[in-house]
Amino acid sequence: MVTSHSSVLSGTPVVPGIVLAPVHVVRTEVDPLALAAFERRGFEHPEDALAAYAAAATAVADGYARRAETASGAAASVLSASAGLARDKGLRVAVEKHLRAGEGLVASVGAAVEQFATLFSGMGGLMAERVTDLRDIERRVLAHLAGEPEPGVDVPEGTSVLVAADLAPSDTAALDPARVVALVTERGGPTSHTAIIARQLGIPCLVGVAGATGIAPGTLVLVDGQAGIVDLEPGPDAAAHAEADLARRQAIAAWTGPGRTADGHPVALLANVADGSSARDAAAGQVEGVGLFRTELCFLDRREEPTVAEQADVYAEVLAPFAGRGHVVVRTLDAGSDKPIAFATHEGEENPALGVRGLRLAADNPGLLERQLDAIAIAAERTGAETWVMAPMVATVQEAADFAALVRARGLKPGVMVEVPAAALMAHRMLEVVDFLSIGTNDLTQYAMAADRLAADLAHLTDPWQSAVLQLIAITAEAGRTAGKPVGICGEAAADPLLAPVLVGLGITSLSMAPAAVPAVGARLGSVTAGLCDEAAEAALGALSPAEGREAVAKLLG
Repeated sequence: MVTSHSSVLSGTPVVPGIVLAPVHVVRTEVDPLALAAFERRGFEHPEDALAAYAAAATAVADGYARRAETASGAAASVLSASAGLARDKGLRVAVEKHLRAGEGLVASVGAAVEQFATLFSGMGGLMAERVTDLRDIERRVLAHLAGEPEPGVDVPEGTSVLVAADLAPSDTAALDPARVVALVTERGGPTSHTAIIARQLGIPCLVGVAGATGIAPGTLVLVDGQAGIVDLEPGPDAAAHAEADLARRQAIAAWTGPGRTADGHPVALLANVADGSSARDAAAGQVEGVGLFRTELCFLDRREEPTVAEQADVYAEVLAPFAGRGHVVVRTLDAGSDKPIAFATHEGEENPALGVRGLRLAADNPGLLERQLDAIAIAAERTGAETWVMAPMVATVQEAADFAALVRARGLKPGVMVEVPAAALMAHRMLEVVDFLSIGTNDLTQYAMAADRLAADLAHLTDPWQSAVLQLIAITAEAGRTAGKPVGICGEAAADPLLAPVLVGLGITSLSMAPAAVPAVGARLGSVTAGLCDEAAEAALGALSPAEGREAVAKLLG
């Protein structure tokens, strides 16, 4: 257990908020005695063992798929991806290899998962994040084999702070925010699955908190999601702070939009969506459009490229809810690296995060991009929605110009994502050939700081409050202001209510985020003037560290 001298644990803040509640530590392991008994029984032939594995993996995949059907947004996307991973043929082949080498089924599953976990960890980025998914699949498959119930988060009655080494999407997607009032994990970064779903739930969240699972269950702790601390010995004023923060969050829930500062400076607040379901949910809220439609998430489980007609049907589901009410920014396939798609991704790259991904796929497969643009154009015409299209992983002005020509030929508005520092430095030239820019802060931060954005021990570098990252954002926003063209943010940084005034002060014209984060950002912007946003930007740019920047801006904004 955590000793008394370690009364305050620190981590990376993900979702702001102050909560006072008892700790519930999650350990989702299968009964080792049941597994040992199952392994001793064994199978007469490897084929029988493989059939048992296939049946268990199918049951696990079906369970993920059922939960995905009742979820929405990010939760549905990550659960669908887990279902696809559970069905993965490569994983099955690895299990078979170990079975034929004479190993037991439990050992074979463990060895196969370890093989892929090592591979994914070496790839870095969001592929490293999928190691958590793999471990979750392993536990669930083994539970099926041993005849045990699938492991999961067993939340006690009342409210609690959920603490774990890490949480799989299947654990976080079904959480009830009325009972789980905060999330704290030892691993993960600010763009991990836990972080993304915590934003969707709107509950305070910290990641990368070393020693968190050593907290004694039932310990009353104060979680401060803005300061990034877990206080194991909260003082007498802790309850008052938590009550005041609850009142603040209730006031946020009453915000109705539109996005603007206290003195009327407009800031479009948009939604990040993944499919028709999440788009319809977003349209029912206060968002003014869609700033990021992640098209690749619709096809993660497809082995073959969908036809133009199939794609058009998928895209139309997202566009239709926003016809006549703001625009929808459609991102072309961001396949590769952390989001491998069978019909698009290059295999065997030594460093896929810096490899052939996003727009680069069109270099040797132009038809893939052209067919997707055809489908987007059909969906736009069918729904009447104002449709903007942007390409990911653009590094040169020539790439931007070539993409813009293809988009304009289909009557659509072209833009590019600024994820590569080169694109930020050349933003003024980019805007000579495209109509808008959208900054993906997740990738921009990891590329600018040369740090894997999911490495818990590098979370201090992959923080969008780093002044170098803010400087790149400022350069891009200034280019937009000079050209008279919009520059938005669609990375996870857009969901930070404290950072939002800084971004507006830098010149950002729109912020796109999980819909659940919009009221907090909108309420914060509505409480400050455009001039105060400018001061906040100067304070953040001048800070020596993210912590110093947060403190300076918080003090300035009150």
